[in-house]
Amino acid sequence: MKRLSFAVVFIFVLSIFAAPVLAANTFELVIPLPLTGKQAKFGEMMKRSYEMAAEEVNARGGIKKKKLILAFEDSGAKPETARAIVERLIDVKKQPIIVGEYTSACAKAVAAVAEERKTPYLIVASADDEITQQNYKYVFRQNQVNDHYADALVSFFRDVVKPRTIAILYESSAFGTSGAEAMAKDAAKLGVRVVMKEKYEAGSVDFRPLLSKVKAARPDVVYMVSYVMDASLLMKQIKELRVDAKLFAGGAAGFAIPEFIENAKDAAEYVVSATLWTEQLKYPGAGEYAEKYKARYGAYPSYHGASAYSAIFVVKNALERAKSWTPDAIRDSLKATNLMTAFGPIRFENREGYRNQNFMDTLAIQVQSGRFETIWPLNHASKRYIYPIPTWRQRR
Repeated sequence: MKRLSFAVVFIFVLSIFAAPVLAANTFELVIPLPLTGKQAKFGEMMKRSYEMAAEEVNARGGIKKKKLILAFEDSGAKPETARAIVERLIDVKKQPIIVGEYTSACAKAVAAVAEERKTPYLIVASADDEITQQNYKYVFRQNQVNDHYADALVSFFRDVVKPRTIAILYESSAFGTSGAEAMAKDAAKLGVRVVMKEKYEAGSVDFRPLLSKVKAARPDVVYMVSYVMDASLLMKQIKELRVDAKLFAGGAAGFAIPEFIENAKDAAEYVVSATLWTEQLKYPGAGEYAEKYKARYGAYPSYHGASAYSAIFVVKNALERAKSWTPDAIRDSLKATNLMTAFGPIRFENREGYRNQNFMDTLAIQVQSGRFETIWPLNHASKRYIYPIPTWRQRR
């Protein structure tokens, strides 16, 4: 019995001394994402992109000679689950920086935890304006805010479409609501009359009553803020009801990923959407990342993937500049970030009522011949825009 006890103690002591050896040579980053449920498509694209970036970081020697180890936890796009994951990462695993999540509702929950625990949080794809309007010191966002998501699209409206009326349809989420409010404000600045501004419950299966009202209102532009399944079904039912407009437009998210075209099929043709990035941009490494992603997974990524991919390099840059790997030191290093990535330039600023927010150019894309083309602004265009668009009767 004594020999057995001694052996157990000996193994336990060895494990104590062995653990730091592994820790000394690695840096583990656990990322919360929606890997199941309705937002899993976004989570999957982002996970793949994080992994691609980690491979490249490790191929170049890691982070301060430490191998970057990624792991992922599924939040299912549920804020309470995302919060629980991050509380455990900070309180138990002592992870000194948090990265990730997708929906604005989850990012809001994570941001509150990170600020409370004084742990830096890098937001990658959640756009609700309020997240970086809380005067949080530890919350950073590299993607654009909802209030600016449609900047290029609004410019396209002003210079090309010149609408007199617009209908705004949006899902009843934090992202949908803030996106709709932003477009309503932009419409007012352009002198465009909002003839409808109505929300719907995410996951609806019948938009026909809502779309019948749109048809009766006869707006020049129908603008929608939706995730991918709703975006696809909206356009399919718009085609079914023969709702005509000068332009159908989306506020990024579900309208800006390959699954939108796959699901909506020919109903997606000519739809214009705001977006933050395309594979046609000339940012260093953007094309290489896009082609590598397509070669592996069969389709180009959307801005969600590009942002996730670039976030790993933002983390690497911050960790390598930080005086130590304590949360406060990493926070200070993130604040001083000035980095060009495949997603574009990253610099966290305090302005327009936002704190630690990256401001970036936005784009407009259009589905042409079954694929996304960058159409606006013209200096970034891969193809000329198609406008006016044909009515449903004119299409074959």
